[in-house]
Amino acid sequence: MTRTSTRHRSALVTGATSGIGEAFARALPTSTGVVLTGRDKEKLERLASELAAPGRRVETVVADLATDAGLDAVVARAEALGVDLLIANAGVGPFGDFLQASEESLRATVSVNVMAPVVLSRRLLPGMIGRAKGAGRGRAGLIVVSSNAAFVPVPRLAAYAASKAFDLSLAESLAAELAGEPVDVLALCPTATRTKFAARSGFGGGNLPGAEDPADVAEAALHALGRVRTLVRGPVSGLLLSGPAFARAALAQALAWALPRR
Repeated sequence: MTRTSTRHRSALVTGATSGIGEAFARALPTSTGVVLTGRDKEKLERLASELAAPGRRVETVVADLATDAGLDAVVARAEALGVDLLIANAGVGPFGDFLQASEESLRATVSVNVMAPVVLSRRLLPGMIGRAKGAGRGRAGLIVVSSNAAFVPVPRLAAYAASKAFDLSLAESLAAELAGEPVDVLALCPTATRTKFAARSGFGGGNLPGAEDPADVAEAALHALGRVRTLVRGPVSGLLLSGPAFARAALAQALAWALPRR
């Protein structure tokens, strides 16, 4: 795979109010317009004001991606801006015994972590690819934020880990299916990262030792897009899981070639 030098003209970043999503928004060049979405209006507006630059279009959409209305609103704004980079980052997940978790929290985990990337990708990719073809230059991009947890079952994070395994498989499959199209697909699998996810999930208020800076994760992912199909982060997990990730991507591509098209 080769990386093009063309910068993306506009990007949609989900879960942009904090953590890796905010880091992605800050890492994008000022030449790239952005649609930022999340549930906290005040944080979105503050981030948008900090990212503003002459000639740059920065828009916000306050939306709950667990709802149809939220997905509709985000897609409409992204299409209006003509995004050519989709960063599906938003994620939630309760920590604790599965049988003690509320059904509401489990439904939210599946809706945000699984259904939102599926719906956003299905609705936005046709237009993104079409615009890339019509322009005759550049490539569209899709980054699906999965996790190291996608590779192993994680007790007390059962629904979250399962949802991230889905995200990994989705991105790998799309990368193989769309290999002949002007779009780069990356599955990003971070290790422990210094975000508020642990506190929100109920795991604890602190970060695990050796947790990475979200800015480093976002920068690495943007650099990897178009160069690899799966980026596994972490000094230990990256070393252990990069081989299996490469093998999975190769198998996905072989299956894409072997299976008949409809």
